[in-house]
Amino acid sequence: MAFGIIVPILMVLLLPTTMSQTLVGLESMKASLQEDQIQLSQVVAILAGGAVLFLIGLADDRWNLPWQIRLITQLGVACGVTAMGVRATVFVSQPWIGFGITVLWIVVLTNAMNFLDNMDALAAGIGLIASLLFAGILLTLVPTPHWVVAFGLLITAGSLGGFLVWNRPPASIFMGDCGSNLIGFLLATLSVSGTFYQDNGSRHVILAPLCVLAVPLYDFCTVILIRLRHGRSPFHGDKSHFSHRLVDIGFKPAHAVMTIHLATLMTGLGGLLLYKVPDWTGAMLVVALILCVLSVVAILETVGRRSSVRQKTTIESLQTEPNRPIDDTETELRSVDQTVANPSEHL
Repeated sequence: MAFGIIVPILMVLLLPTTMSQTLVGLESMKASLQEDQIQLSQVVAILAGGAVLFLIGLADDRWNLPWQIRLITQLGVACGVTAMGVRATVFVSQPWIGFGITVLWIVVLTNAMNFLDNMDALAAGIGLIASLLFAGILLTLVPTPHWVVAFGLLITAGSLGGFLVWNRPPASIFMGDCGSNLIGFLLATLSVSGTFYQDNGSRHVILAPLCVLAVPLYDFCTVILIRLRHGRSPFHGDKSHFSHRLVDIGFKPAHAVMTIHLATLMTGLGGLLLYKVPDWTGAMLVVALILCVLSVVAILETVGRRSSVRQKTTIESLQTEPNRPIDDTETELRSVDQTVANPSEHL
């Protein structure tokens, strides 16, 4: 608690210029909300939609609601928020295209963050990183700082920072569906509300949100595909996530979480780099960088999946041979442990 009090005081004393700029930004945000009714309605829609998803997540944590109810609620909230003006134009003249893409973006990202809440500090850490990166873009890299959206992102980041103090391993509090749904919804709607491109510049910077959230979106898509391929419900929890695959190859859960956080930070910095390249050629180099990071993730995930399957198969075979000599059983189990610890030697 003392740390949380001392740091803000030092910032006020040592960074007067920053504080004065912040006060100017807050005044600008207040004036913008008073004068722009469209923006005010968007803020109200985001707050109302977030409250609905928080409550449905809370009900799911208590009563384990069917996934159909949760998905229908998410679609309804996404359509309502989009109808209130929180909408991506994606530079096309047909408004229904932007409407559909925005609804899909909100639903996918809401569920992606919910899927990521499978280890202590994982979803909260990714939400913190994404919120700070988005806020940094909207305050420093666009011609006109977007204080309204940035303020919402900074509030989200501050809340997650405080939550992580108690959610880091070994966690004493947990996020639950109510928290993960809310984080995903806020990141989705605030990233749509923020203006990430320059009217007089290249449009390639609209790729920034995809870069920042590349790792959560990759994990969501691969988990969905794995579950469908095995004939399971996409919304039935299992250990198909990237974080579990890292544990399968010998990572401690805390180290697996840290690895995913760093991968998210790498792709997010690539999103910031988009603002430093002048055209689509440079943007494609950034995209190639992001794909390289995701390729590394895919390789680690594949190795973890093979190690998990190999270990499971060996254990099942041992269980079906109760009269097997003890020495042979111990030797094979030791071989499995070495395979998990050093997967590269057994590929």
